[in-house]
Amino acid sequence: MMINITLPDGSVREYEKGTNSHDIARSISEGLARNVIAAKVNGEVWDSNRPIEKDSTVQLLTFRDHDGKTTFWHSTAHLMAEALEALYPGVKLGIGPSIENGFYYDIDLGDRTLSSNDFSKIEQKMLELARQKNDYVRKDISKADAVSYFEEKGDEYKLELLEDLEDGTITFYEQGGFVDLCRGPHIPNTGSIKAIKLMKVAGAFWRGDDSRKQLTRLYGVSFPKAKELKEYLELLEEAKKRDHRKLGKELELFMFSEKVGAGLPIWLPKGTALRSRLENFLKEEQIKRGYQPVITPHIGKKELYETSGHWDKYGEDSFQPIHTPREGEMFLLKPMNCPHHCEIFGHKPRSYKDLPLRIAEFGTVYRYEQTGELHGLTRVRGFTQDDAHLFCMPEQLKEEFLGVLELTTHVLEKLGFDNYTAQISLRDPENKEKYIGSDEVWEMAESAIIEATKDVGLETVTELGEAAFYGPKLDFMVKDALGRSWQLGTIQVDYNLPERFELEYIGADNAPHRPVMIHRAPFGSMERFIGVLTEHCAGKFPLWLQPEQFAILPISEKFNDYANELSNQLAAKDIRGFVDTRNEKIGRKIRDAEVKKVPLMLIVGEKEAEEGKMSVRKQGDGDKGTMTLSEFEAYFKSLL
Repeated sequence: MMINITLPDGSVREYEKGTNSHDIARSISEGLARNVIAAKVNGEVWDSNRPIEKDSTVQLLTFRDHDGKTTFWHSTAHLMAEALEALYPGVKLGIGPSIENGFYYDIDLGDRTLSSNDFSKIEQKMLELARQKNDYVRKDISKADAVSYFEEKGDEYKLELLEDLEDGTITFYEQGGFVDLCRGPHIPNTGSIKAIKLMKVAGAFWRGDDSRKQLTRLYGVSFPKAKELKEYLELLEEAKKRDHRKLGKELELFMFSEKVGAGLPIWLPKGTALRSRLENFLKEEQIKRGYQPVITPHIGKKELYETSGHWDKYGEDSFQPIHTPREGEMFLLKPMNCPHHCEIFGHKPRSYKDLPLRIAEFGTVYRYEQTGELHGLTRVRGFTQDDAHLFCMPEQLKEEFLGVLELTTHVLEKLGFDNYTAQISLRDPENKEKYIGSDEVWEMAESAIIEATKDVGLETVTELGEAAFYGPKLDFMVKDALGRSWQLGTIQVDYNLPERFELEYIGADNAPHRPVMIHRAPFGSMERFIGVLTEHCAGKFPLWLQPEQFAILPISEKFNDYANELSNQLAAKDIRGFVDTRNEKIGRKIRDAEVKKVPLMLIVGEKEAEEGKMSVRKQGDGDKGTMTLSEFEAYFKSLL
């Protein structure tokens, strides 16, 4: 019996029932077959040797694909577990998933400990096992047999995992002499794993519960070629230099204080200046497009978030309720701005003539992230969203969505993020209880996003299960200068919150109607965006955004008066900077300005003071000659 296989280019090929993805790859080319490590069959990632029994869409995956990397790294986690069992008899295994860059395995070593001094011997054992080219073999197994296997092995962690699994859904994977409870998928065999580097060791409570035993979490990364590992490690070194936490301290942008609390950034004067310019840029763009600014409180009554659904969905991740002296009265630090904005819409009668209504706020919200998940500005507990909500009639939705799409792409490209992917994030059709609202409104909202992106020819990818709980969204996955992907701007279509807040407008037919709501944040959050931007440009921000655009460096203190006069003249032309009046040699002043990444250094001495000029030096690019004030102003404008 023959089946039809549809490939990503739309072509359809016939194969015998029971063929697998490796056979399909081989029918195309031997070179492709050598590189295929898994396949996406009808949207689900499979082992490349798993038989296909019916007509299907198939995407062949190599290490270049995200799902290919994920499969490769998960398979390496199994290889590491096999090596650990060989080196540390009696070790017990928790979970071993792939992560964004590599994999880890949680292990119970008993009374033994691991340190970075052990990495080399573990890596060598892994490579020794990899060279055996053992196949990863998938086996369906009954729950009773699975329980029996791990009882005999004495592994209470796998036995606990089995408690949550139903008979008929359990699979083991075996490679060489190692067997693990796993749903897969995996690469064909261990021989593809050519380069391995263990990265760090840490503690991790079993199942994230700090009342449970702390296991050892061992992190690693692997590649099909040694050259790729070398390039990755070089990239990590460059990333360390660009780390926004390091640069934020050096450039005096922001700080954290244990007394204030973890995950609560404090903006220093220079960081505040940079952040304010970003805000002003977006505010000006919003005013051009008919947005009205609003300000809402940092807290709201618990009932507000019960109405919106945020209490049910985010209650556990929020700060604990604030109890007032009045019995039964509770407030929350707001986790979202949208409930407040719904109240703004509903505070007075609305007509169809009032729509669309576009309201915007740089609103600070709070979420109680776990301490171990906090990371500089990119994962915090208090952050400011460049939030806006558009309320419109259903027939206005497409035009409004396109307007928001245009603004978001303009913002990203203005800041130098021109390499991005638009991700259509839809709900998981197999897990609808995670979301609020009817199938009908979800279908309308999802269709609106898909049609709008098609209209402008925007290249997109679709991810199931990534929608917000109240509606689908378009997320912008931005690649930085090091090729790392970050989720920044987002646009969401929502029929549900207007329903929950009973929002209405009077239509042309004089009858009440429900508006549609668009949630929109081009930056995402000011903290995360500035953190990513800092690493993207290595602290060398666009000139228009720089807190200090120049530093005037007098050769000696005799020329401080001229330097200050020059600084005042530049300030009058809205060119920002400072005078370095320290009693230091000019070479030291130049080096310090370079380290602080000040874009332009203006050196003044006797000749410059007599002629009313300045010697201009560009950060990272050396001397640019001597200029008058007007010549420098023209040069400055040419750099914007």
